[in-house]
Amino acid sequence: MNFSGISDKTMLGRAFRFPLRLIPSGARLPILQGPLRGRRWIAGSSDHGYWLGSYEYAKQKAFSAAIKPGFRVYDLGANVGFYSLLASVLVGPEGGVFSFEPVPRNLRFLRRHLDLNGVTNCSVWEAAVGRCEGTASFGAGPSPSTGRLTVESQGTFSVQVLALDGLVASGRLPPPDLIKCDIEGGEYDALTGAAEILAKHGPTIFLATHGPEVHRQCCGFLADLGYRLASLDELPLDRTSEVLAIRRQI
Repeated sequence: MNFSGISDKTMLGRAFRFPLRLIPSGARLPILQGPLRGRRWIAGSSDHGYWLGSYEYAKQKAFSAAIKPGFRVYDLGANVGFYSLLASVLVGPEGGVFSFEPVPRNLRFLRRHLDLNGVTNCSVWEAAVGRCEGTASFGAGPSPSTGRLTVESQGTFSVQVLALDGLVASGRLPPPDLIKCDIEGGEYDALTGAAEILAKHGPTIFLATHGPEVHRQCCGFLADLGYRLASLDELPLDRTSEVLAIRRQI
């Protein structure tokens, strides 16, 4: 059931959410439904939809259907680790997950969730992903999940930036079968930094875009590489921010 789909504007939604406020932030709770059912989650790491199993319900189902045992999955913008944990279960012991996250607070929860669930097929990269390797300023957003690379200096901290093409070309990473990318506006730079991977290997991409210009750039770039694009929600492709990109037959 999509608990997160129950609006907090309704009486039912308010009644449902009220007891959730009483749960201690450090509580380690079993995830209630979906492919991660029974895995452990730290309540205060994120909103309650994560351990309820209803976080991004439709996207979660599509993501699960796209991954096969043995896949190599890149999680760009891993946040506190929900999709990394989900991918680690789906790819199995023969597969691998490679999680990229630059925010210290998120990294702590990401690693704790992996340790809490005994995950051994996921490696964590303490870095942002962009067009080329280097360092950049990272600005914290209004919530831990909304920070982003920025050219501003005030209120920021320095992070390492990695380009996926360089990591694969150097042998530090295997080529991906699937990429999940949700990095608060840096999506186009991350994709251009992976142009060789996308052209040669054609991984499936779950892409969350942030802003109409980035959305237009990403969709045009992927279409030029031979990707077929579809909306992951009920909105038209030019109005959605959730895109599924599948490479046409190479």
